[in-house]
Amino acid sequence: MTPTPPPSPNRQTLPLQPHPRSRTQQVLQNGCASMVQQLSFGVPQGSVLGPLLYVLYTSELSDVIAQHGLCFHQYADDSEIYVSTMVNEAPLAVQRFTACVRAISDWMSASRLKLNPTKTEVLWLGSCQQLSQISISVIQLQSTTIRVVDSARDLGVVIDFKLSLSTHVSALCRSGFYHMHQLRPVLSSLTHEAARTLVQAFITCRLDYCNSLLNGVSHANIRRVQSVQNAAARLLTGARR
Repeated sequence: MTPTPPPSPNRQTLPLQPHPRSRTQQVLQNGCASMVQQLSFGVPQGSVLGPLLYVLYTSELSDVIAQHGLCFHQYADDSEIYVSTMVNEAPLAVQRFTACVRAISDWMSASRLKLNPTKTEVLWLGSCQQLSQISISVIQLQSTTIRVVDSARDLGVVIDFKLSLSTHVSALCRSGFYHMHQLRPVLSSLTHEAARTLVQAFITCRLDYCNSLLNGVSHANIRRVQSVQNAAARLLTGARR
């Protein structure tokens, strides 16, 4: 083996320069910023590969939930646990649920993740007669008290405890009329194609999102959604009521 000769006294050693595509990390707390650190590993936020790698990383979570006999749905980083139970067995279902959440918290700690109980929502679903017999309004998750809510947002759809979708329709109408109010002053200065694009992007797409869930809802809710669509059409065409 030939030894490496020492560097020449006239040779200058240049510091290593980071790759132009390298990523850095910095923490800001109480107005004080830490030193910038180079990251050797990681996936940029918003990348195409990010969701796939996250699902692979959290694939064991389904096994943890299945061990407690609960059903679940997972979509990217959104996980839902649900269980069907009789009214008189509701306390037992709550015990199974809290035990499952504790196991999930332990698994996440071992996987260098952190469970945020404050973002957990609990919703009872059933008829008015069934729900009137359930007196459980708060559930203790670790050191956090979770209150049972009347409605919860599920991937952009608001699910209410009666499954009537009235809360979702209210939110849909409120959002539609709000964006129409914001678009009204600027549409007169735009071309018809540009105005139609804005109405499609801010209003029509919201009406089309998961609209199959509205099949079978009450006629009153259908009329409310139809009023938003009619108002958007009048806004775009300038037609009278």
